[in-house]
Amino acid sequence: MSHRQSRSLIGIGLMLGAMALLPFLDVVAKHLGRQGVPVMQIVWARLFFGALLTLPFAIRIGGIRGLVPNLPAMHALRASLIVAATAFFFAALHYLSIAETLAIFFVQPLIVTILSPLVLGEHVGIRRWTAVTVGFIGTLIIIRPGFQDFSPGMFLALCSGASLAIYLLLTRKIAGSAPAILTTFYTSLAGALIMSVIVLFYWIPPTPSQWGFFVLLSLIANFGHYLIVKAYDHAEASLLAPLAYTEMIMATFAGWYFFGDFPDGWTFVGVGVLITSAVYISMRERARRIEPIRDFEQP
Repeated sequence: MSHRQSRSLIGIGLMLGAMALLPFLDVVAKHLGRQGVPVMQIVWARLFFGALLTLPFAIRIGGIRGLVPNLPAMHALRASLIVAATAFFFAALHYLSIAETLAIFFVQPLIVTILSPLVLGEHVGIRRWTAVTVGFIGTLIIIRPGFQDFSPGMFLALCSGASLAIYLLLTRKIAGSAPAILTTFYTSLAGALIMSVIVLFYWIPPTPSQWGFFVLLSLIANFGHYLIVKAYDHAEASLLAPLAYTEMIMATFAGWYFFGDFPDGWTFVGVGVLITSAVYISMRERARRIEPIRDFEQP
């Protein structure tokens, strides 16, 4: 086995490990929501402790001066979008299972493709537009408007996917302006500052166990995203991007094990269509030598 193949296998293993771990972030968030903790307080904890946990690494790489972003307005806008994406996602968990929320959230690669000509000036050919259309059909299969009772969670999950899609486009726009860990820290810090103001209107004194869950929430998120960063250090983004959809496997298991939730057959059909479309888009980007965006701040 060549050195390159060995590194690719390590990258694949790290990515699969991250996708197996990250659904437990949603388990903790859903558990806290069921205990009556406001969504905004959960989002605050995710970002506040996330900033604290990444601070030592940011100082190590950029020093004290490196803690000040060179594009503060852009990072503030990105932080607002990640706050919105996280809040919408955690709110959707109140109405839907983890797997169903994640399935609808997977619409974000399609939105990235739709908006990339407007935001990035990229050319989108007929094949990718066809893939987007097919992916949209997959989303409709999952939601099935008119064939099942509408849940607010569906709209919230769509809003989460849309918010993250715009966030990812802005991430691509500033790619290379700072190391990934610094960009992650800037996002968490700006998001924590925003949420520290908003959360004052929703604050409920947490119990000691809830404080522990707050820390666990950020530990899972930061370690999961660290594994993603390391995976991209070993393998091409176009090879790893489709593996993000393996998260559905653990999300389905975790939702069933902890909350007794299990998606119906049509949801799996829609997910299959959606994933096929997104994987094709990733392959087209690889053929055109445009690397898919690295997603380090997934909710």
